Amino acid sequence: MMSRNQKFALVTGCGEGGIGEALVKEYTSRGVHAIATVLPTESHAHLTEAGITWFPLDVTVEKSVVDLKKNIMAVAGEQLDILVNNAGICYTMTAIDTDVEAVKKMFNVNVLGPMQLVHHFHDMIIKAHGTIVNIGSIGGVVPYMYGSSYNASKAALQHWSNTLRLEMSPFNVKVITVISGEVNTNILRNDVHRELPQGSYYSPLAEDFKKHVKRTPNGTSRFEYAANVVAQSLKSSPSAWFWYGSSTGIIRFFDTFGWRTFFDSFFYRDFNLEKLKKAHVASMNKNI
Repeated sequence: MMSRNQKFALVTGCGEGGIGEALVKEYTSRGVHAIATVLPTESHAHLTEAGITWFPLDVTVEKSVVDLKKNIMAVAGEQLDILVNNAGICYTMTAIDTDVEAVKKMFNVNVLGPMQLVHHFHDMIIKAHGTIVNIGSIGGVVPYMYGSSYNASKAALQHWSNTLRLEMSPFNVKVITVISGEVNTNILRNDVHRELPQGSYYSPLAEDFKKHVKRTPNGTSRFEYAANVVAQSLKSSPSAWFWYGSSTGIIRFFDTFGWRTFFDSFFYRDFNLEKLKKAHVASMNKNI
């Protein structure tokens, strides 16, 4: 076991090509002993090659979290300086066509997963007067189209994190909620083949939807993002909500000073909802 002048950071969800991988590499470059997790079925070669400590973890399975804690204690002792709840999955679909079972799985990862990690690791973090970082999204703030369920999961995480920050303050534990803009990762890889269901009211936009799920994110570099999030997490007085990534500046401004439906017109235009409206009116008139 290393002496306590060594800091330890646990980051969940460190599959290849994602934010987590960038985060553990950034912590390592700053002299922090980074510990990564990947799904038991996921490749860890990218972490092994980088010399990063890793363990298997499924955040939705309590035994997996308990086993991880034993492994972390064998490496770090009884204290954990930083926990980054980064593991997350995406689900892209219109609100009215949502497969609720798929959304339950996403909530288990995006919301209940961080809750489970904090429940089991809070004593180690309190002993270290440490920091918890919860990776949120601008989707939890604005009505980003086709992301109602994902947005809801991030909004839930962000507001849970808000209260967690208050409740952990007597123990000198810091909680940072990161409001992430679009970051260049492969989080959409499991959604690229998703299509609108047959007979959906959104069928006139079926081709637009296909293009949307197959898009390549044109946002912030994940390594640039990681550098800024890690720097924030190492501060003695970090921001309660740390906004970083593509479009966060303008969204933060108008969420603060704009009216509640400010973004509706923007997304209405950007996602071609007028085309949908006209197709719906034409269909209704045809059936009269």
